Amino acid sequence: MYPAELVKPMRDDLANAGFEELFTADAVESAIKKEGTTLVVVNSVCGCAAANARPAAKLSLANEKKPDHCVTVFAGVDTEAVNAARNLMIPFPPSSPSIALFKDGELVHMVERHHIEGRPAELIAENLTEAYNEFC
Repeated sequence: MYPAELVKPMRDDLANAGFEELFTADAVESAIKKEGTTLVVVNSVCGCAAANARPAAKLSLANEKKPDHCVTVFAGVDTEAVNAARNLMIPFPPSSPSIALFKDGELVHMVERHHIEGRPAELIAENLTEAYNEFC
């Protein structure tokens, strides 16, 4: 577990962009099962979350088509919520950061850490917007 004061700016980065923070398994399951599309960002303290994942998630929302709902859980902090989200992302192995798109409760697109690490935010955002254009 990371200290709250350490993760607050990282949480706020997505929360201030309109992402709903989820803290429990029930909240995750409820959010993902909503009708329509839901973007789930598994946030993290790592550098690739700061430089790539969070900026990409925010940048992707400038697309004409975008998810109906945007939520986030924080790895290493919100254990219950993260585990619930990761269980819904199977068959993909747990990774953080990661970004998943669900449609009507079904996983339709996944961006794993190895797709995030070392790639510019713009390229990741482009990958996400292609998924939005197909599924949203």
